[in-house]
Amino acid sequence: MLEKNQFINAEITDISSDGNGVCRVDGMAVFVPDTAIGDVAEIKIVKVLKNYAYGIVNRILISSPDRIETDCPVYRQCGGCVFRHINYESECKIKENIVKNAFHRIGGLNPEFEKFIGADNIYEYRNKAQYPLAIVDGKAICGFYAERSHKIIPITDCMLQPKIFSEILETVIEYINSKKISVYSEKTNTGIMRHIYIRKGNYSNEIMLCFVVRKDIYRQLMPICRIITQKFPDVKSIVMNVNPDKTNVILGKKCTTLYGNDTISDTMCGNKTEISPLSFYQVNTVQAEKIYRKAFEFANPTSENVIADLYCGAGTIGLSMAKYAKKIIGIEVIPEAVENARRNAFYNNITNTEFHCGDVGTVFKKLSMSPDIIIIDPPRKGCSYETVENISKSSPKKIIMISCNPATAARDAKLFSESEYKIEKVCGVDLFPRTKHVECVVLMSRNKN
Repeated sequence: MLEKNQFINAEITDISSDGNGVCRVDGMAVFVPDTAIGDVAEIKIVKVLKNYAYGIVNRILISSPDRIETDCPVYRQCGGCVFRHINYESECKIKENIVKNAFHRIGGLNPEFEKFIGADNIYEYRNKAQYPLAIVDGKAICGFYAERSHKIIPITDCMLQPKIFSEILETVIEYINSKKISVYSEKTNTGIMRHIYIRKGNYSNEIMLCFVVRKDIYRQLMPICRIITQKFPDVKSIVMNVNPDKTNVILGKKCTTLYGNDTISDTMCGNKTEISPLSFYQVNTVQAEKIYRKAFEFANPTSENVIADLYCGAGTIGLSMAKYAKKIIGIEVIPEAVENARRNAFYNNITNTEFHCGDVGTVFKKLSMSPDIIIIDPPRKGCSYETVENISKSSPKKIIMISCNPATAARDAKLFSESEYKIEKVCGVDLFPRTKHVECVVLMSRNKN
């Protein structure tokens, strides 16, 4: 039996869905971060549970051929990029296996798995970043939370974010310190500045800067607006978002535009798209377009088809298919996103759409729809049982699921398969290179038999 603080030598033979290496000792799985398949390592056991254990690398005895030198100074402290120590080709193979294993083991399903879609660019691909603030040695700093904690690792120059984000951050932090604007404390629910939130149009290069604050400090923020816009002409919108609650939720409900427009614009699949602080918009634009093209390929809509776009956000998926379909009906719970979707349809002169605000399962049931094709892009927790039931009862010919969590995608696909749907195809897509996250697109067709 393994014991805490015991040292073992073992070979890493697999990678878990969390990005940890896996080795086996006397039949027990040991999860070890910062390892690669083929590594032989001296491992210190740090936690032992009934059926598995956790360890950390004391030293690498034989290095895996997948292993590379890390290029980030805070890689281990931050924990966001769990695959920065291996080459990208190996990362894609791991993620492809994560998708396959989810459908085989969780769903008990055997669909056709299409070729995994990797990224052409693994640097500076994010169009959005949210940076929490803290006080260190009497000064305001910002960065990212260390994994499984709310300890902030100070960093402004992340390799996944555009370089202009770090330049804007440094200017804002300098202003906060010079004006002695207080920084929010989670422990005491005091202080004002909570987060710095930046969005950027991948094609338009338009930037939105959002200050997330505990209370309205309009007058204190106006001078930084002039500094920012003079220094960074691509900043087209500066917004103050007020979140007075003691909560882990980053954004509050109230937004006040301090400079420029309420939104910024970008292009997604050829359509002009309006982006507000609260609207959902895929973080990696180029990879999102690949996902939407795959969803379109699976849907293969005709001019006679009515398409329901559930969890539609700003409407980007449905709008990308609108000119090929008879009608698009979108449902989304966030009011600001629904308004964005309506305006996006207007800006692109798309007239065969309607968008509804509310809980997806509830609204879908109330509308009593019978669409030919349903597109679902649920949150990480997946669909509720009620939503799966209501979708199945409407009997669409096809259901296309876009998921950011293969485990819940496999679970939901199994529920659909127990109704009258065949899980035909699954395609994994890497939307977040170097991180543990992986997306998949699923084609489900009604089985008339």
